[in-house]
Amino acid sequence: MPRFEKHIFICENKRPDNHPKGCCSDKGSVEVREYFKQRLKELGLGSKIRANSSGCLDACEFGVSAVVYPGQVWYGAVTKDDVDEIIQSHIINNVPVERLLIKDKRFI
Repeated sequence: MPRFEKHIFICENKRPDNHPKGCCSDKGSVEVREYFKQRLKELGLGSKIRANSSGCLDACEFGVSAVVYPGQVWYGAVTKDDVDEIIQSHIINNVPVERLLIKDKRFI
């Protein structure tokens, strides 16, 4: 039996201020990760689901980026307001949140 059923990796990469892709850290990724961890714990999912900070996922141009494994489902422009929807729809019910999926062919 795997230790965790799902892993959510949230990019917290920090790029130089003038980088053309920007960086997830400056777009609120730390707050997003902290809220994921808080909500998973509150919902009693902390022993089954893990939310981790990640180094660069090479998707900073898409806003705060996150990837969920298994399944390699890539999300972009994630905000704290999206966390509960991702947890309820994808993490609990296995239905990815379509409006947040990164559509770039590199991530499909």
